[in-house]
Amino acid sequence: MPANLQFPHIMPLPEDIKGSCFQNGNKRNHEPFMAPERFGNSTVGFGSNVHSQAPEKVTLLVDGTRFVVNPQIFTAHPDTMLGRMFGPGREYNFTRPNEKGEYEIAEGISATVFRTVLDYYKTGIINCPDGISIPDLRDTCDYLCINFDFNTIRCQDLSALLHELSNDGAHKQFDHYLEELILPIMVGCAKKGERECHIVVLTDEDSVDWDEDHPPPMGEEYSQILYSSKLYRFFKYIENRDVAKTVLKERGLKNIRIGIEGYPTCKEKIKRRPGGRSEVIYNYVQRPFIQMSWEKEEGKSRHVDFQCVRSKSLTNLVAAGEDVLEDQEIVMHHPPQVDELDRLNAPLSQMASNDFQD
Repeated sequence: MPANLQFPHIMPLPEDIKGSCFQNGNKRNHEPFMAPERFGNSTVGFGSNVHSQAPEKVTLLVDGTRFVVNPQIFTAHPDTMLGRMFGPGREYNFTRPNEKGEYEIAEGISATVFRTVLDYYKTGIINCPDGISIPDLRDTCDYLCINFDFNTIRCQDLSALLHELSNDGAHKQFDHYLEELILPIMVGCAKKGERECHIVVLTDEDSVDWDEDHPPPMGEEYSQILYSSKLYRFFKYIENRDVAKTVLKERGLKNIRIGIEGYPTCKEKIKRRPGGRSEVIYNYVQRPFIQMSWEKEEGKSRHVDFQCVRSKSLTNLVAAGEDVLEDQEIVMHHPPQVDELDRLNAPLSQMASNDFQD
């Protein structure tokens, strides 16, 4: 067979998985399919030359729908899940076909969304049609390890696309704030033996001036103050606060509360109450706050252990019976004493009788 009509059947070794699309440092060029293709039970070919050897085809079963494709479109993107699945190290892959030779993948993903994502392997761009939600498309891209960004996604609903991109940006941004700003304060609380932290985020222009003799009556002295206008603007959006909660949960923290609360900054005036008592009126500003806990035994910490009274064991019934008899003898030989108040309230004849008995 002429060399120009042969197809390589010998796959590289497993250590060449990541670089399987490169030869001598240059990336192979995978031309898009020229022949029309249909999804379902259709096949995909390179061309109409009857003398050419038919390319290998695999069947993917997604949501009950069969997609017959050429696996070479996946090897052009080795960083994706399908690229690794059908790459040079396929014989070492744990994903095996079923008894019909079909690969069951993408459980929980609809066939319509998967058909849309397949365009990425041929053109490098996913055109999201009407009727497919951006969150569903995002979940599919995450499952298949496809980069979800503006360079790969094209859609009509820009609001939904930008919302997903903002979530990605907020996640990365809060990771930075957590390591650089919030974690040092939490470590300081932990060194004092505390197991929870309440942080109020103030702007760089805010100032706190409390009266030492009349502090705010709300327990704000236990709050930690963080001056950061950037973090203040970050928490302005409720979506960012939700992303921050997700990040803190991923890092193992509990009892997470993030919101907006009034915080006293400085005193406005002092009122004199009757009796000479003074009352300080403070100026409050609305600022974000973060509260979280790393306590392991939070349920036990709120449990009060009362003093235990030693009780008699009933395993020895004979000893228990002797104790009961002794108690009865004490009652028989020692009648109850009469209180002096009972003496005063009793009739005169009864009092005389009691005095005679004494």
